[in-house]
Amino acid sequence: MRSLAVVFDWGGVLMRTEDYTPRFSWDDKLGLARGSVELVVHGSAAWRLAQQGKITLDAYWDRVGGELNLTPDQLSRLRVDFYSGDRLDRSLVDLIRKMRKRGLLVGLLSNYTVDLAEIVTGVGLGGLFDAQMISAEIGIVKPDPAAYEAVLAELSVEPRDAFFVDDFDENVKSAQSLGISAVQFAPGLDLESLINSWIGEKVNAVT
Repeated sequence: MRSLAVVFDWGGVLMRTEDYTPRFSWDDKLGLARGSVELVVHGSAAWRLAQQGKITLDAYWDRVGGELNLTPDQLSRLRVDFYSGDRLDRSLVDLIRKMRKRGLLVGLLSNYTVDLAEIVTGVGLGGLFDAQMISAEIGIVKPDPAAYEAVLAELSVEPRDAFFVDDFDENVKSAQSLGISAVQFAPGLDLESLINSWIGEKVNAVT
């Protein structure tokens, strides 16, 4: 049987913000409406450039600090506080390990800044993925089809033999347009059952 691969997004899937208190506290400190700081950090043109690898991580945060009128000390604290409410989904990590034991390949495809590889290692997941594609490293951002093609090439699998998990609908649809089976993730989704059904279809197709 041909090799099968499951590819995961990082932010919003494996790592999710579950406690917004640290972010809201910065809104309150700066006298801004709730969610304003997050819009600057993850909704600015600088964030897009950082995801594409076109500006450095420090340059990106400097732009965030400038837009929010932060002192250097405040900016340093924001960089730590902003992600302090994020939590790794251990159940998905367990699922990945279970899939790898079954012989499936596992990939990571994320729109993120250059520090993601360090973050992945820092939470104890170094070596978990057979292929790890970060937009800032490859200069390609989902939903560009080339992003999916890059991770499939690294995994040496065809689109028909890949299953993709992402929290953004546009990224899911782009993957599907290439012939990749893909689902939009949301907390509570029975992802293991969906993947098992997909594997079953693949097995039945070759028997």
